[in-house]
Amino acid sequence: MDRIGDKWSLYIVAMLANGPRRFNELKRSIDGISQRMLTLTLRGLERDGLITRTMFPTIPPRVDYELTDMGRTLLEPVMALVSWANKNQLAIAEAHKRFDEEPEPDQVLVQGVVYQRR
Repeated sequence: MDRIGDKWSLYIVAMLANGPRRFNELKRSIDGISQRMLTLTLRGLERDGLITRTMFPTIPPRVDYELTDMGRTLLEPVMALVSWANKNQLAIAEAHKRFDEEPEPDQVLVQGVVYQRR
């Protein structure tokens, strides 16, 4: 159950809010997720009972993923988190920039030059 806090799981739950999706549809829609990470995350969500995997005997094989009844109980908190993230996207990006520009604790920044402490 620890995977619910991971961002990929949240994306997948949010994407399945409007019904079943195919693997490749999920992969194309989730920027930055690798095929392996998507596979592992989907397996974990299925193991937790939050999604179902339905395979159709077509060529090529078609696989759909869909939220279970228990998975749908996550929609309200997940969509609240998605809404919060959207509203705070600029502030988060600015915090990232400030953090990335700060010197490491064992370094000191003097007039734009980073010095290593000994």
